[in-house]
This record gives sequence, C-alpha cells and structure tokens, in this order.
Amino acid sequence: MLEPMATRKNSTDDPLAPLTLAVGQEDLLLDRAVREVVAAARAADADTDVRDLTPDQLQPGTLAELTSPSLFAERKVVVVRNAQDLSADTIKDVKAYLDAPVEEITLVLLHAGGAKGKGLLDAARKAGAREVACPKMTKAGDRLAFVRGEFRTLGRSATPEACQTLVDAIGSDLRELASAAAQLCADVEGTIDEAVVGRYYTGRAEASSFEVADRAVEGRAAEALEALRWSLGTGVAPVLITSALAQAVRSIGKLASAPRGARPGDLARDLGMPPWKIDRVRQQMRGWSADGVAQALRAVAEADAGVKGGGDDPEYALEKAVVAVARAARTRRPSSY
Repeated sequence: MLEPMATRKNSTDDPLAPLTLAVGQEDLLLDRAVREVVAAARAADADTDVRDLTPDQLQPGTLAELTSPSLFAERKVVVVRNAQDLSADTIKDVKAYLDAPVEEITLVLLHAGGAKGKGLLDAARKAGAREVACPKMTKAGDRLAFVRGEFRTLGRSATPEACQTLVDAIGSDLRELASAAAQLCADVEGTIDEAVVGRYYTGRAEASSFEVADRAVEGRAAEALEALRWSLGTGVAPVLITSALAQAVRSIGKLASAPRGARPGDLARDLGMPPWKIDRVRQQMRGWSADGVAQALRAVAEADAGVKGGGDDPEYALEKAVVAVARAARTRRPSSY
C-alpha cells in the first residue's frame, strides 16, 4: 500500500539521493520520510544495512567509521535523529562528510528546524540535500488537508463532509487519523461519505469504545471487560476498540514524558490534546510506569493483529488486551512517572 509522504521542498525527488534532510517536529511525517528512503534502498539492494542513530549514539568519529569504504561495497542508510542536538565536534564530522559523500551510502538527517543546530541545517541545504518538510499540523485546516491527502494517496474518494467528520471525531493525532483513513479504505467499498465515518467513529460506537479504554487505563479490569462485552454485543467494530485502547495508552505516555510544571494550555498545544483531555489523562496516569506503557502498547498491538486476521478469536484477543492494559496500569514504582 502506498503511503503519503510529507511535502518535498526542492526538485530532488530521488529517495536514494546521497543526503535527505527531513525538517520538522511531526513524528509521523519524520518516520515516513525515513521509511521511504529505507524502502527505496532495500528495493535496490535487499541486504542494505540500516543504522538508525540518536545524537548520543553518534559520537565524534562514529560517522567516519560507519561510512568508511567496505570490502563488499554494501549499500547503507545512516539515519541521524534529532540532528539539532548533535555535539559541536560531531557536527564538524557531518559537515566534513557532506563535502565528500560516499557512494552507495544514503545519509538521512532529521532536524527539528529552528535556531538550534541551524549551521548544520544550512550546510545540508548548501550541499544540495533532498529536503522533506515535516511540520507540526497545529491548525484544523492542515489536518483536514492531511486526511484528504491520505484518501487520495490510498486511491479512494471521500467527500469533504466525511473528511471533516473524521477530523472532528479523531482529533489532532496524525497517526490516529492516518490509521482511521486506512481502516475505512480497507473496510468500505465505494465513496466514503459522512454517514460511513459516523458509523465508525462517532456517536454510540465512539462512546462505548472509549469507555472500554478509559476503564482499562484506570486499572478497572472488571468494568472494562463489562464495557467490552456490551460494546461487542451492540455491534461496535473491534478495530474501534483497539484504536481507542492504543490512543488512551499513548496519551498517558505522551503526558508522562512532557515537562513537569508545564501549563495545561501549553501541554494541550504541544501534545495535540484538548485541555479537558489533559485533565482526564493526568488523573488516569496514577499507577502507570514507563514499563507499563510499553507492556500495554505491546498487548494492544497483538490484539490489533488478532482483530485484523492474525488470530482465530478477535473477542478473546480484545479481552486479553483489556486485562493486560488494566494490569499495566498498576505497575508503578517509586522512580516511575
């Protein structure tokens, strides 16, 4: 399935260009920019070696080691995340490499933009980088355009009202919006209209699926299972429940990793949640640990695979996930969150 990509800012459209520069703070778009390069490299050479590095892993001299000539001249993709946080000495290494890139190696720099690390950003642009814009979509109109682009790239027709209804129902999380659009395309034939989106993502189905998720992340397993059985009995699509569970757990992880003492309005803007949801998630966070979030996300991913055909019993997969999430909500230790 084709995936829509972020906006390219120059005429270089070859993902195997020696240097790709992905600029912005939208994680989904940054990840897609990386995936496009890796997919192209592996299409050219299935044995492509991919190194995905954070600033602390790219010490002075590391880039020279990774890009040194190989006896077998293997294709390699080197991804550097949060390049604006690289040390001054490592930035010197990267700039030196840009002056003499190595054949068969594709360097991908992910940079937040802004003033920090601007010298590296300018150097990459001067070197002729293929640039991909990955901005945060803070405006409702941008998110609406994103949803339209998702349907277009997936080769499907969706009415303007359907796109707006989806944005209204899901909110500002691009991953959730992309997942919802893909699910609608997989499940619905013909033009996707407002009524179809309403059946999937608003009204009673939305309320009941999020009730399951809310009870689960609060550690109330019995109530979550009761809500789950009621939801399934009234015809709620299982995929809506896994989506609600994933969104609830991710919200806890996002808020837990946000700066302490930040104002609710700032958190709402930075995390893409309405202020009322910040308050709710803050209450639900009690009892959660970082390990608990990781365990819960794994359990939800397994349930999602079972619901979408990876298992024989979607209902059992959902019950397991609900119990696992409720259990994970009680894993807090003194040093956690």
